[in-house]
Amino acid sequence: MSWLRTAALVAGWLSCAGAASAHRIDEYLQATLLSVESERVQASMRLVPGEALAPSVIAGIDSDGDGVFSEAEQHAYAQRVLNDLSINVDAVATPPTLVSWHFPAPAQMREGLGEVLIDYMVTLPKHAGDRTFVLVNRHRSDQSVNLVNVLAPGDATIRILDQKRNPNQSRYELDFRQDTGAAMTNDARSAAEPMWWQGLGLARLFQLGMHHIAEGTDHLLFLLALLLPAPLIVSGSRWGPPTGVRRSLLHALAIVTAFTVGHSITLTLAAVGGWTLPARPVEVLIALSILVSAVHALRPIFPGREAVVAALFGLVHGLAFAATLDRLGLGLWPRVAGTLSFNLGIEAMQLLVIAAVLPSLWLMSRTPVYRVVRIGGALITGVAALSWTAERLLGINTPIDSIADLLTRHAQEVAGAFLLVALGCFVR
Repeated sequence: MSWLRTAALVAGWLSCAGAASAHRIDEYLQATLLSVESERVQASMRLVPGEALAPSVIAGIDSDGDGVFSEAEQHAYAQRVLNDLSINVDAVATPPTLVSWHFPAPAQMREGLGEVLIDYMVTLPKHAGDRTFVLVNRHRSDQSVNLVNVLAPGDATIRILDQKRNPNQSRYELDFRQDTGAAMTNDARSAAEPMWWQGLGLARLFQLGMHHIAEGTDHLLFLLALLLPAPLIVSGSRWGPPTGVRRSLLHALAIVTAFTVGHSITLTLAAVGGWTLPARPVEVLIALSILVSAVHALRPIFPGREAVVAALFGLVHGLAFAATLDRLGLGLWPRVAGTLSFNLGIEAMQLLVIAAVLPSLWLMSRTPVYRVVRIGGALITGVAALSWTAERLLGINTPIDSIADLLTRHAQEVAGAFLLVALGCFVR
């Protein structure tokens, strides 16, 4: 989803009685980690279908439709994935060999959390000198987001030279040198050390961070609910008259900055120290944070302390961000650099959303209509938060996802209508 489409979705939330799904991703993440050895290349694939694609992926695995992935069905799908790979070693077609596979329960895949693990091996013909390994992945290529990386070789006779990728990383080329000697020279070892940086695909991780916020509408709803009263002054125990442009802008920036600091702390701790919590409690806490922000938009419960609350709940949201990076299987230093790039992508998308939404909120706050917008937006957010809490805590199905899909399909039209209404009310 582009930033314009995301802004349209946000505007639609403010003007329609709808809600959006948590972490709805309409693409198929396929992350491959390679390990080059003297006689083979080991590969580990992690395939994570987003919630919008999960039903079709599940149907493709569960061939008999009984709601269970049998061993035969798992093996057949894993082999189908490998059949969609084209691998060349030194310009010679070399088919991969399936080694192992692991599949989550269908229920996990429907939530956009379950990942399929497929390990395979490619035999390397005996050869010394400069070598080339080319991987082309055509598995559901029209719906996939690909990431490919290589581990630093543990064999001293192997040295990574270069990695090349096409824009969506469906084609990956690895250049490496295989020496016959028992050890590399000091110069060769020094030249190999920075290759992890070159192979990270940091631009791709930046895009993944933007994508995570664009589709992670629970994170967006939390921030937007806190921003709803940003143009207003507290009057007693209620939201009062509008404030100035400068104060509204500074208030909004303080909230976003505090949220950034909060989730950056836990994202960094998770990346460097491996500090994590189980997914279900984290997702429930995120839903509760949205509920708190919705109540605050209705009636000020922590006026003037929105930045503090954003920072505290940002710690929790950071754990959810870390779960996305954890699925990529990066090593320590690539994980640190990748965390920075991923985090920058998150912040870039947040700023784009605020730039798209805040002017309209400020214009509307100058009119009597804004009271309806604020209360309506808070109620919608509260209903969404309660629905997510029920889904994540009790496993109760709600129609939130269906409403989100409907709103997303008409996001641009709704956004245009909202902007026209905002301008019309302000001018009048």
